[in-house]
Amino acid sequence: AASDAVRRELRAFPAAARELSVPLAVPCLDEPPTPLHFCRDWVCPNRPCIIRNALQHWPALQKWSLPYLRATVGAAEVSVAVTPDGYADAVRGDRFVMPAECRLPLSRVLDVLEGQAQHPGVLYVQKQCSNLPTELPQLLPDLEPHVPWASEALGKMPDAVNFWLGEAAAVTSLHKDHYENLYCVVSGEKHFLLHPPSDRPFIPYELYTPATYQLTEEGTFKMVDEEAMEKVPWIPLDPLAPDLVRFPSYSQAQALRCTVQAGEMLYLPSLWFHHVQQSHGCIAVNFWYDMEYDLKYSYFQLLDSLTKASGLD
Repeated sequence: AASDAVRRELRAFPAAARELSVPLAVPCLDEPPTPLHFCRDWVCPNRPCIIRNALQHWPALQKWSLPYLRATVGAAEVSVAVTPDGYADAVRGDRFVMPAECRLPLSRVLDVLEGQAQHPGVLYVQKQCSNLPTELPQLLPDLEPHVPWASEALGKMPDAVNFWLGEAAAVTSLHKDHYENLYCVVSGEKHFLLHPPSDRPFIPYELYTPATYQLTEEGTFKMVDEEAMEKVPWIPLDPLAPDLVRFPSYSQAQALRCTVQAGEMLYLPSLWFHHVQQSHGCIAVNFWYDMEYDLKYSYFQLLDSLTKASGLD
């Protein structure tokens, strides 16, 4: 009886949390907020927003195009995620599969994006780990090293500044991060599907044997198990085509969808679940600020633990 009561409360919790603090659509701001307003209105309540006119002073907004990247950093070698279907770090069958990683001149990636060459699989420059300053430092003069009003509000500098460039088929599977994320689209557009942390009781996790794609000399892919690694908890559900027979609870979750266009910035709060698609050749930069491990984090950990313990997972 107690377990049933806990499950009932967990199923009711997302609707109550949504009514209190989750917007029906992602709000848009016409200009960057002040540090105080950003902290008070968005970070503290853990609410996303799209911010317009926050990148207008970046030279990148006028400069960055595929021809400009070819002329400026075409010879630079970058780490490229390569997958057979565009899904890196995603569940495939009974495995959590990470991409093959290739070191390629950026000009080679641009050749594929522009249809001048072919390469097996789907390419996505998405290394993270501050790949912009480490792999493409020549581009740093074209943008700010951080977001000043966000850095002031958060009381820290970003932990990572990442560069993103890929094909339209490259998709980021549903997951969450422990970062306050400021995602800036410079060219093209990104399509986000979002769930607040309070939707956790409706979002399934399972444990998977980790594996990595390897690209063979024949240009085919094979999965190789990472035997030394522990099993990985990951979300097996595709929110674009959810299997509601297998995961019926997901029908009670309500996703927010938004498109971030060139020149716009998405504030994606820590612990929000997100699934991402993009236009072909989209160029983006994001700033990751480590979240505060405060009471908000503790509340989510409790919600996560209760979801697992109650058998809703």
